[in-house]
Amino acid sequence: MFRRILLALHLALLVAYLGMPLRAEDAPKKEVGKQPAKEKTADPFMRVRRDNKGNAVAMETSIASYVAANDSKPGLTVDLIGAVHVGDRRYYDDLNKLFESYDVVLYELVAPQGTVVTKEDRTKKGSSTHPIGILQDGMKSMLELEHQLDCIDYTKKNFVHADMSPDEFNKSMTDRGESFMQMFFKMMGQGMAQQPKGDGSGDAALLMALFSRDRTLKLKVALAEQLEGAGGQLDILGGPEGSTIITERNKKALDVLTKELAAGKKKIGIFYGAGHFPDMHERLVKDFGLKRTGEKWLVAWSLEKPAAKKPEPKKEEAKGEEKK
Repeated sequence: MFRRILLALHLALLVAYLGMPLRAEDAPKKEVGKQPAKEKTADPFMRVRRDNKGNAVAMETSIASYVAANDSKPGLTVDLIGAVHVGDRRYYDDLNKLFESYDVVLYELVAPQGTVVTKEDRTKKGSSTHPIGILQDGMKSMLELEHQLDCIDYTKKNFVHADMSPDEFNKSMTDRGESFMQMFFKMMGQGMAQQPKGDGSGDAALLMALFSRDRTLKLKVALAEQLEGAGGQLDILGGPEGSTIITERNKKALDVLTKELAAGKKKIGIFYGAGHFPDMHERLVKDFGLKRTGEKWLVAWSLEKPAAKKPEPKKEEAKGEEKK
């Protein structure tokens, strides 16, 4: 039983970090017109921020900025805007406000070309029936967070779909002989190999969190710390052959970037799961001649215990009322 719980939590974590796609039948939609050695980045795209005592206080995603390395394209800025698919409401509110500052925002969603995500459609449809959607909704409920599709406004005019269609995705998976469970177990094996002394401390922390009185907060801290170390595990999805979930979807997103650059767009945001960005960074540097200039951070999950509400002051007794 415990193994099943841990397996579900690990898989949910992978879904949240990589932005594993909803299938076409899950995507709330409204049809509109068509629209050699790798360099490694030393900077993370997701981090757990700690206080001076070493206690985790927030899980944060980055907004990494890139400009032309040789100043050949003055005024051009490309931002990689990292996301996790379940987060605090304020996190998504901050993102919605940020997106207004871009000429165009390229976003991920494995769905037919021309699909526009609307909150109303998702609300009418209710919870997802696809296993991946069920995991996302389950993680949202367990951690008392919000779902990205419920909070991000995808109807903005500057939003452009930059991901594979379900047919493209399925064909790529079939051609490569890939499956979600195959990739997941590869990552699990990689994670176990990287775990210090093989002590299973990550799983122990998750189990302890499940039985804690403050379960929601403890689970968020344990999962955030596992996400913090997930970057090394993703190497197994890269390599010479790459993968559909990261490599091929990144290629598709950057094909759309090429079109937007040709159309004269100067300030561009790429809104994708944070797990996509190490590979995307390498492609921006190598294929687009860009360089990273810095990053900002947004709090995706607050990991601090909410402050206790102060009791309301007692109302003064009415004048003339006898005390009992």
